[in-house]
Amino acid sequence: MPTGKVKFFDADRGFGFIAADDGGEVFLHASALPAGSPSPKPGTRVDFGIADGRRGPQALSVTILDPAPSVARGQRRPAEDMVPVVEDLIKLLDGASNSLRRGRYPERAQATKLAQVMRVVADDFDA
Repeated sequence: MPTGKVKFFDADRGFGFIAADDGGEVFLHASALPAGSPSPKPGTRVDFGIADGRRGPQALSVTILDPAPSVARGQRRPAEDMVPVVEDLIKLLDGASNSLRRGRYPERAQATKLAQVMRVVADDFDA
């Protein structure tokens, strides 16, 4: 099976093109992608079959070999920088759990601060 990289893919319109390793360009329709897979980003390596379509070669049975590198992952904080953030989050969560044990939710300001810190930590871990 030939391999290549996704050159372009428009998720709204449901099609794009693959730059094959042999130098050719192959039409890619959304129906050729694996079920449940997200839209491929430019640079994603794929394995595919080829059929002659109305306007030229068309990809069939596309398999995603390796996704395009994540920009967010390259820009996330180093692990050592996350240590104090996680420790602060633990302290905030401990304070919130003490309030909850007494039958009260944390005060609005504390709850807002806790939510903000949790979002930052979640974004850094998820990248």
